[in-house]
Amino acid sequence: MAEHLASIFGTEKDRVNCPFYFKIGACRHGDRCSRLHTKPSISPTLLLSNMYQRPDMITPGVDPQGHPLDPRKIQDHFEARFDFLRDFYEDLFEELSKYGEIESLNICDNLADHMVGNVYVQFREEEHAANALQNLTGRFYAG
Repeated sequence: MAEHLASIFGTEKDRVNCPFYFKIGACRHGDRCSRLHTKPSISPTLLLSNMYQRPDMITPGVDPQGHPLDPRKIQDHFEARFDFLRDFYEDLFEELSKYGEIESLNICDNLADHMVGNVYVQFREEEHAANALQNLTGRFYAG
């Protein structure tokens, strides 16, 4: 029995633990998930919730009134958004590097409620993540 449970832990066959949360640390169902979200006591990865705010929240190619946008305006908007995201990434990487070597930095740029604006930073060492967490707690980025 124990072998069977161990073989399905963290898979779709596991009806107790959420496999999506097990794999990436976030669940597509958010707080409405019927399965358990087992959180580690220590990790080299930090989740900075709702940190990145998209400069646009409109439907691509359509203005807030629902009218189609000129293709040149779409291109200008894309380039401005790209520049904004690049500057945000560089600023964030530089600040987080003060706490230790960064393995990966992922900024979620999507509209899903459970992940919108989340930033995931994975440090090389768990101690670096713990140091960053301690120093970033209570701090605000750009208000």
